[in-house]
Amino acid sequence: MPFRDLDGLDVKGKRVIVRADLNVPMADGKVTDSLRIERQAPTIRELAEKGARVIVLSHFDRPKGKVVPSLSLAPLAQPLAQAVGRPVGFVGESRGPAAQAAVAALKDGEVLLLENTRFHAEEEKNDPGYSRDLAALGDIFVNDAFSAAHRAHASTAGIADYLPAYAGRAMEQELRHLEKALANPERPVLAVVGGAKVSSKIDLLQNMVGKVQILVIGGAMANTFLAAQGVAVGKSLFEPDYLETARKVMAMAKDKGCTILLPSDLVVAKEFKAGAANRTVGINDIAADEMALDVGPGTIAAFQEKLASAKTLVWNGPFGAFETAPFDSGTVAAAKAVADATRAGRLLSVAGGGDTVAALAHAGVDKDFTYVSTAGGAFLEWLEGKQLPGVEALKG
Repeated sequence: MPFRDLDGLDVKGKRVIVRADLNVPMADGKVTDSLRIERQAPTIRELAEKGARVIVLSHFDRPKGKVVPSLSLAPLAQPLAQAVGRPVGFVGESRGPAAQAAVAALKDGEVLLLENTRFHAEEEKNDPGYSRDLAALGDIFVNDAFSAAHRAHASTAGIADYLPAYAGRAMEQELRHLEKALANPERPVLAVVGGAKVSSKIDLLQNMVGKVQILVIGGAMANTFLAAQGVAVGKSLFEPDYLETARKVMAMAKDKGCTILLPSDLVVAKEFKAGAANRTVGINDIAADEMALDVGPGTIAAFQEKLASAKTLVWNGPFGAFETAPFDSGTVAAAKAVADATRAGRLLSVAGGGDTVAALAHAGVDKDFTYVSTAGGAFLEWLEGKQLPGVEALKG
């Protein structure tokens, strides 16, 4: 994908607006997971070191176009400063006289964080007036927030109509890894798609079967596919209204030469709770009062066999209810197998989505994949084959 990056860009003395994603988990005014901040820091640091006057924009949560003091970005100035390694100023606006004065006072190499863009209803409406107001604060626009790139908002897409736009380092890294994983991958490509609902991943499944050679389906989603083949799934979570959809996906896969791997055995229990009594059964041996909560060792062995021939892997969604032991075994075993193959240099592995990031961290291998995206919805829409407005604005 052709997009403009920061290489060779002269920013000394320029006002550079960086769209970051500081929408991080917080409790009692403290950041509880700083991964997104850490990933944004290199771009801000690089620009400041090159003499730019850096103006940082971000949204936080969903204030719905109103000023909500508890959703201010003020508490994030210090964590951002710590990650960047230099002071970060803060102004409680993103437009108007206060923002303009704070930007005008910036010196080369200084960093200023503006207030939550979603305090203005015009942000989510991609209002041209708000986009122009934001653009008037800078000379150059750098989008480093891939996780917000699927939103056609004023600070992610509209602003690029008025300023030259470039990809930040985190955005660049994300795009290059996704390019390698799906747009121009080394084959065979294996995709893991898990989670609870077929209904939320129809576009993803339909796009995957046309792009990958092996599609592994896990989580409660697999129950719907098994039920679509006539398997009695007992009390397992599944979607009766999407049995025909599952059959269509399987038919598409067959037509496109994509092998679908479904569970061959499952870990079942009569109740869903930590430490619940459970047993491992073949897919045709689920009792009427039992529910599938994880895949069994036979399924993991089949997965490992497919993995051995794969050169590229894309992962979105867990194999089972990994948050609750002992139903995390399948996800952990699969994740460790992928990590081993990646460390050995046999596999390029890219994973993303909220549950996926948490599952890989739970397995202790989130640092062992080639790339783990924190983008959530944007990552999912990319896998679905959709154009992302924030990315389209960066194309050269």
